[in-house]
Parts: sequence; C-alpha cells; structure tokens
Amino acid sequence: MSTPTFWRDDALPFLEARAIDDGRDICYVKHSHETFSIGPVTGGESVYQNGRAHERVRAGTVVLMNPGDVHACNPLGDEPWSYRMFHVDSRWLAGLQGDPEHGGGTPFQPYSAIASVSAGLYARLEGLYALCVDPAAGALEKQGSALDFFAYMHDTLQPASAVRQRPDHRVSRAAEYLRDNRTGAPTLGDICAAAELSPSYLIRAFKARYGMTPHAYLVDCRIQYCRERLRRGHAIADVALAAGFADQAHLQRAFKRHVAATPGQYRKRA
Repeated sequence: MSTPTFWRDDALPFLEARAIDDGRDICYVKHSHETFSIGPVTGGESVYQNGRAHERVRAGTVVLMNPGDVHACNPLGDEPWSYRMFHVDSRWLAGLQGDPEHGGGTPFQPYSAIASVSAGLYARLEGLYALCVDPAAGALEKQGSALDFFAYMHDTLQPASAVRQRPDHRVSRAAEYLRDNRTGAPTLGDICAAAELSPSYLIRAFKARYGMTPHAYLVDCRIQYCRERLRRGHAIADVALAAGFADQAHLQRAFKRHVAATPGQYRKRA
C-alpha cells in the first residue's frame, strides 16, 4: 500500500488535496468532513457509500461529498485502487455559487449529486491537481485554475447559469493591467483591484471575453514581449528574466507551446 501524499499552498488557503496510488488495503470507517470534497477515482473499483446511497465507482468517476455528509469509500478486489481528493472551504465555494460579481454572500448550497461520470469534469479535475502539485506553477495560475474549475463544476452540476452581462470595460481593464505589468508578478488581488471585480467574476468573465484565464493571457503577453526582444538580438537568458520567467528553461517551454519553435530558432530567423 502506498503512503498518501498531501498538497497545500499558503497562497490557496481554501484548498487542500491528497492522493494515494495504491489503496487496496485501506478500509475507511464512515466519516465526514467540514469541507466540500471532490475527487477523481484514477484506478481500480470501490464501493462508495454516502448516506443511504451505495454506488460502485471506478476509474473515470468523480465522487463528491457535501460538508457533513457521512460517507466511506473502500476498494473492491485485490487490484490497486487510486484516487485524488480536493477539500474545499465551503465558505469560499459559496462565493461562486451566489452572485459571482459581488462575491456571493449566501450560505453554501449542497449539491444533489454524489458522483459524476462526466469526462469533462474528470479531465479538468485531473488537470487542476497536476497544476497544483507542479512546483513551477505560480500562485496566479493556480488560483485562476481553481476558480475556473469550480465555476465549471458548479455550472455542470447545477442548472446552467451564464455569467451576468456587464459592460466589457472592466474586463478590458483587467487585460490592460496584465499587458502593462507583463514583466512583473501581478497577483489575482492586484488584477481584481485594477478591474474592480471579484475574483470569481473576473475569472469567468475574462475567460468568456478572451477565451483564456488571466494567467494564460499574462503568459501570452510575456511571449509577445520576448519575441520583440529576441528580434532585437537580446540574449535568451536575459530575455527570460526580463519577461518574468523563472529561468531560460521556463521560457523555452512556454515559447515552444506558443510559437511552435524554440527561442533560439526564432532568434536565428529574426
């Protein structure tokens, strides 16, 4: 049996995650959490009990527990059973459930589903976990991705609710702030203050307007800055640091995803 791995980040105090790669010898007694919990089953099969409900769940299933739900999830057979689990502060999540523009202000509303086989929900949750445990990922990227995922989760599990239509100038102001500060390290709080928007509304409205999260937009702005500097013949390592990348390798990975060429190849063509 493998040892559970726990992830926490002081920049995201509302979120905690755990993972186990082989839990075939685990036997949970019925228990509950103060948090809202959601996690993908990544291998094997188990019996999931939540209240009076009993379900067999397997790889590809996402299980959910509202705060206070008495539950247990124990493996079937002798095959490896693996999963990940996010524990989410219910007060933070309530802010996304209510009025996202003004930060909610309503109590947490329990979800009726205890499990989902939505491929989109599963893939996005796995992506969020991979990002959270990535030491190269920054706080802004993790915060934005967490907000993006849980807004998507809420829309998936609840009746569809579109982001309220407001004038675009506030979202445009957020984009302008990111462009102006592309070589710095703007935080989610900085962007929200500049745009006068709550974090949850910003993430949803920004993605609806630009098709990407604020962090992805920031990286794109940095790549544009790097292309300009590389065309002028600046050294790649110097350009990477000036643009706000951790190092040359970090720039190399991002540049190749955006330009389909390495900084060195681009610089030679310039």
